[in-house]
Formats: sequence, structure tokens, C-alpha cells
Amino acid sequence: MAVVRVFALKCRRVTLTLVLIWLSCYRLCAQTVPVGMPVLDEYFRRAQLNGKLDSSISFTVRPLFPTAESPTKNQLSDSALSADSRWISWNGIKSFKEGRAKVQMLPVTWEQTYTSRHPYGWNDGSMVPARGYQYRLSAGIFAKYGPLSIQLRPEFVRAENKGFEGFNTEHADIIWRYYYNLYLNQSDIPERFGDNSFESVSWGQSSIRVSFDPVSVGISNENLWWGPGRRNSLLMSNSSPGFKHLTLNTTRPVRTPVGSFEGQIVAGRLENSGYPPPEPNRTANGLFLDSSKRDDWRYLSGIILTYRPKWTPGLFLGFSRAFQMYGPDLERKIGDYLPFLQPFQKKNTGEYFRERDQLVSLFARYLLPESKAEVYFEYGFNDHSEDLRDFLLDPEHSRAYLVGFSKLWSLSRKDELIQANLEFTQLSQGASSLLREAGSWYVHGRIRQGYTNKGQVIGAGIGPGSNLQSFSISWNRKLKGIGLQFERLVHNNDFYNTAWAHNKDFRKRWVDLSASANAEWDYKNLLINARASVIRSLNYQYWLIDRPWEGIYFQSGHDVFNFQGQLGITYRF
Repeated sequence: MAVVRVFALKCRRVTLTLVLIWLSCYRLCAQTVPVGMPVLDEYFRRAQLNGKLDSSISFTVRPLFPTAESPTKNQLSDSALSADSRWISWNGIKSFKEGRAKVQMLPVTWEQTYTSRHPYGWNDGSMVPARGYQYRLSAGIFAKYGPLSIQLRPEFVRAENKGFEGFNTEHADIIWRYYYNLYLNQSDIPERFGDNSFESVSWGQSSIRVSFDPVSVGISNENLWWGPGRRNSLLMSNSSPGFKHLTLNTTRPVRTPVGSFEGQIVAGRLENSGYPPPEPNRTANGLFLDSSKRDDWRYLSGIILTYRPKWTPGLFLGFSRAFQMYGPDLERKIGDYLPFLQPFQKKNTGEYFRERDQLVSLFARYLLPESKAEVYFEYGFNDHSEDLRDFLLDPEHSRAYLVGFSKLWSLSRKDELIQANLEFTQLSQGASSLLREAGSWYVHGRIRQGYTNKGQVIGAGIGPGSNLQSFSISWNRKLKGIGLQFERLVHNNDFYNTAWAHNKDFRKRWVDLSASANAEWDYKNLLINARASVIRSLNYQYWLIDRPWEGIYFQSGHDVFNFQGQLGITYRF
């Protein structure tokens, strides 16, 4: 009985503490800045490089919470979310209960894309790879009372989705067989999203949260971005639509005697696209190439943790880990619902017998405030090592990585900057695959939808086996900017290196070379962003007809031009 009384006393104390926290916690988080939010997404990161933003924010766990309280002088504020000058006096905010309750209109955004010849691009969330005109409308409302907040920001997408030239039907049967076996049968990445126009309505960037600064727990459909990359992220990006998930996350850096921490744990539901692969009835040697997949939803759980050591204030170190498995296979045990708590060595996990897919990455970002620069990298694996000895002998097995650098230069006029960004992403397998096949990132032999949601990759939007080199330079002043971007994209090098290994023909790689002009501008309530891209696809869809009679070995293949124009308009209250 004494034990029971002590336990009851402790329970009352814990309950009283929680009630006091609930009643006193009015320094709460406001609406988030959605991943990929036009103009603002890059503005905040540029402001940190320029020394105008809290240098303890890692930018490796997003979305951001712009009004989270911060004890530093340069805190992340939401001043950029609302206009300094406006056409109407109302700022879209209504307060109640002496300021403890608030209702706020969220920005209204209209994003448009026109692609002339074939789909191109990534990091566009609920939009789909499509030819022709496409637009997305998003708007919403944010409300909070005490620690409870509700953000409703649905998205409507409509794409013209015109037909285009897909994987060439004249490729040899052996090439088609590799295309199915290595790619189509191990991923859910449709070439085209149906034969007609495409429409979707989703919850978009919506969430319901209970927040006790600096921690928030809730239900969300928001896009996530994990890691330090700007153009790509190995595990979480906005290249696919957001997925429904439970989240436990920090809203600002949590300071401790040894440094600060940021992190997130998610448990969510991934959906299939429902669209068939190209040529679903195609055969080779009398056998159908298409192999049917399980049509079940998939459970995804993941964790990211970022640490900023007290002794090196500009350094951020972190790791992220994600698992997916088919929902009906979940068993009532902690190892299924939180598999990221299990050992990293395959011999201790039982992975041999489970239909489950793992991805893990290590990353670092080093902020140099005095130089107005940053360097970063992310290094990941899409498979377990058998044990420590296996890892030490073959650390390249199943690896992918990205590295990047950003730098600002101040001009003589106040607030004017020149910004340069450089980023390389390498998803194709390394030399280790010559002896030990690892499989491409985002495809899987057991979870055969791959690492996707509704037909698009959740991680790096360039897709399985691909590589990207990206360079951009721009002039900026606060929210305004004009710049150029140049990129080289190698499509699915893993598939290519295997499919054409029989004749060792290295001339047919599909490479996109792109040049883009970008502009971002603000005027009163409006944020405007525009982009015009010219893309030259060399050997489009790996197509090269050998013409030996011309006497030229490196001859032109099926090279095509593509154009993409983008225009976004955001109204801030």
C-alpha cells in the first residue's frame, strides 16, 4: 500500500506540472513556412548567411516555425510572411481571449508551369511530371488557442498532361527486359499520370498540433525536408506530395550544456499511384515483362536528429533514418512501429525475412558567418551492412551522397548581395557494384513501389540512379532577386550501365543540360517568382542509332530541346 501511495503522489505531481505548463504556455508556434514556399524558402536561409538570422538554426529539419521563441538576438521571425505595406489595412489576423486565441489568414498562392515537350523538374510537391500547362492553388487559415493549433492549407492541382514521347518502343527486347526488371518492377514511378488531364485535391500543407515550446506533437500532411541540401535531399524532400503522418518534432533548437539539438520522429502512410507502367502488355521471349505488385498501403517511420556542438557554433552534425513496409504486415511490437531504434547491422535485425526497406544518412553543415558562406554534405546508404567488418571492408556499398557550397558577397549599396550556390548529387552506384550489386536508390525488390508516395520519389527528385551537378548565381536585395542557374542531369545511370553492359556502348547516356533565368520580387502584398528554362536532352530516352558509315564514333543521338516556364504569385495578408 505504501508503494501505491507513493506512486499516486508522483502521478498527482506529474499531472499538476502538466496542467501548469498547459496554462502558462502561450509563447506558441505559429503557422509553418511550407517546404518550397515561393521566395520565402530561400530568403530565410540567405538571411542566416548574411548574419540576420539566428545562427543556431540548422535548416536540416523543415518545415520551419517562424515565430518560435528564441533566446538569441537574431531570432527567426515571421516578418517576411506579412507585407510591410498593403493595399488594405487588415493584416488577416483576428485575436480573442486577450490574445490567447488567434485566427489568421494564410498566404494565397497560385503556381503555374508550362512544359513544351516532355516532363522535367522536381521539388514541386503535389504537382506531377507532365507536359503542357499545369497549375496549383493553395490557401488556408491558421487558428490557435493555448497550445492547440490548426493549420488548414489544402492544395488543388490541375495538369493538362499532354502525351509525349516515352521510352522508345524500338529498343531491343533485352533493353526492355532490363528496364522492367531494374526499374519499373521495383518502383511506382509512372511515365505518365494517366491518358487524360490530371486533377487532385489534397490536404496540402495542413496540420493539427499541440505545442509546448520547443516541442510539438500532432497530425500533419505537410512536406518534409531532412538534411542540408538545397536542390536535393537523400531521405525527405518536397518532390512528392506530402503524406499523412504523426509527428513529434522540435520547433526551435533545444539548448543544453553541451550544445543544441533539433529533431523529428514521424510515422505515416504512403499511397500508390494507381497508374500502370508503359507498355504493360509487352513481352520478351514469350513472357510478360510487367510483374504485378502488392496494392497495399505502406507504413513509413523515420527519425532525424541534428546536433550543434557548444564548442564549434557553426557546425551541425546529424543523421536520419527511414523504414517502410506494407501496412498489413505490421505486427504489434515496437520493432515494427519504430524500426529505426533497431541496430544498424543486418545480422541483428532479422531483415533477411522481412519485406522492409531501410535508408539512412549522415550529414554535416558548417556555417561560416564571418565569410557569409556555408559548406555541407550528406552521405547515405540504402542497405544495411552485414556487420562492422562488412562496413569497414566495403563502405561504398549502396552509398549515395551530395555536397554543396553557398557564398554571399556584399555590394556597395545597402542590403544588396551576390549569391553563388554549387551542389553535386550522386545517386548512381560506385565501383563496389562491379562485384557486389546494391540496387539503385529508391527502388526495392520486396517493397516494390520503391521509396515513393503517389507515384513520386520522396527523396532526391532526380530519381533512381541519377546524378546532378548544379550551379547558380544571383543578385539579391531582401526578398528581391534575379539570377541564372546551370545544371547537368544524368538520368538513371544504374539502369544504363547494366542494360548496355553486353555491348559496352557508353555513348547512349541520357543527359539533360539546362540553363534557367530566375526572378523573385515583392510589391506590397504580393510575392512574385518566375523562371524560364531551356533544356537540351542528349540521347533522349537513351536513343542513339549507330551510323558507322559516317565514320564518326561520337555521333549525334536523339537530341531534343525542351522549354519550361514557371510563374508564381503569392498574396500575403
